[in-house]
Parts: sequence; structure tokens; C-alpha cells
Amino acid sequence: MKEPLEFYKMTGGGNDFILIDNREGKIDVDALRPSIPQLCRHKLSVGADGLIILEHSAKAHFRWRFFNADGSEAEMCGNGGRCAARLAHLVGMAPADLTFETVAGLIRAQVKGRGVKLTLPPPSDIRLGISLPIEEEEVSVDFINTGVPHAVIFAPDLLKADVIGLGRRIRHHEAFQPAGTNVDFIKVDNGTVAIRTYERGVEDETLACGTGAVAAALIAGLRGLAFSPTTVIPRGGEPLTIYYEGGGKIKDVSLEGEVRLIYRGWLDEESLL
Repeated sequence: MKEPLEFYKMTGGGNDFILIDNREGKIDVDALRPSIPQLCRHKLSVGADGLIILEHSAKAHFRWRFFNADGSEAEMCGNGGRCAARLAHLVGMAPADLTFETVAGLIRAQVKGRGVKLTLPPPSDIRLGISLPIEEEEVSVDFINTGVPHAVIFAPDLLKADVIGLGRRIRHHEAFQPAGTNVDFIKVDNGTVAIRTYERGVEDETLACGTGAVAAALIAGLRGLAFSPTTVIPRGGEPLTIYYEGGGKIKDVSLEGEVRLIYRGWLDEESLL
């Protein structure tokens, strides 16, 4: 990185992201990719749960590439998508009602002030009541792909849930290979879902996960414990609202919550040390 690189720092629902406008193609993304883990280190660099590159698209207002904190590229990220949509609107890249291109398909978003509502692809690969052998126990999980894979576990006490230990074992379990899975621990109380997430690519518990919130709401709905719209409270405390149409097949899924632009700056070579 010979010259300082302009970036934006944004947060949504408890996740923070580094965003870079690369519509002019000045950045070699593949060359930058090995540096992503260094840039995403909290306290030692900018720090973030992921890095987002906004690029030109021939069929949407922009195209995005999303990288987890470990440098791996992911198909989708709900809270990251909401941040990208608001930034695109703020810098004049897109109107308030916009679409952007992802590996998971075209995504629609609506920006209203700091609020962003993101429409997601219909979920796939829904499997309820999977019994996983872990050490000498059988752990029951539900599985759903909401753009990325999620294993959902109902926890009677979220404070005592082994999010790191059990989450890591399920994330790498042979049942979900080769891609692995995110792991969500949830508790439903009067239709409101509380959630803690072990996030693939971050390889730790995060304060929130947008696609995880969607997975939790849909699984709770399939279990008859919640209904649309569903309020999901992640560990970070910022509520997210999930909308969907149920019935025979889940459709029209969307995620809504607040997004904030924290600051704008320039990355220097020393940010990679």
C-alpha cells in the first residue's frame, strides 16, 4: 500500500465494518486480501468484524465483496449489507431504494435516515432436529441457510451457554463440512428472541450477526414460538426486526435496524503492522 487508502468505519446492530469505495478500480482487492486480518484486529489496527469493498456493477447500483475478519470471503452478511447500503446512499452512489450485487444474488435495501431495511434471499437447506454427536453427548440443533449457513441451538440460559467451546465444535463439525457453519444460541420469551452467536470467519463470539438474527427468527417461527415481525436482541443490545411471509414456504424475508457512520479516514502502511 504505497499511498494512504480512504475508508469508512460503520456499525450496525452491534457489528462493525471497514468499508472501501472501489468503484474506480484503483485497489487490487486480491493484493489487499492478505492484509485484511491485520486491518480487522481490534486495538492493533482499525479493528472490525469484516471488510467490505464496494465496486461498479452493470446490473445493480453497486457490487460488493465481503470479507470476514480472518480474510475469508463470504456470500452474505446482513448487518454488513445494511452498512453498505447506507454508505452507498450517503455518498450518492445509490438512491434510498437500491439494489446491490452479491455472491448470494441481488439484494434490495431501503434507507430511511439511519434505519436500513434489507431484503434477503429466501432461506434454503432447512433441517430441524439434527442430532450431532459431540464427545460423549448428543446435541440437537436446527439448521438453516439465510445467505450463509447457521446452526441454531435453543439454550435455557443464554448467560451460561458455552458459546465459544460448543460453538467452535459445532462450527467445525463434520456434519457441516466443507464450508462449516455459524452457530446461534437462542432463547425465546413471549415471541422476542435473544441470541448469542459464534461467527464463522471471525472465529469468536460477536456482539451481533444479521443473518444469524434472521436464522433465529425463522427457526423460532418454524417451531411456533414467534411470529413476523420478530424482534431479535443480540448480545450487543441493539434490537433487530425480522419480517417474513410464512405458510408453506418462507419468502419475503427482510432485516431492519439502525446503521451508524462512525468515522472516515485513511489507512497508512503502519495500520498493517
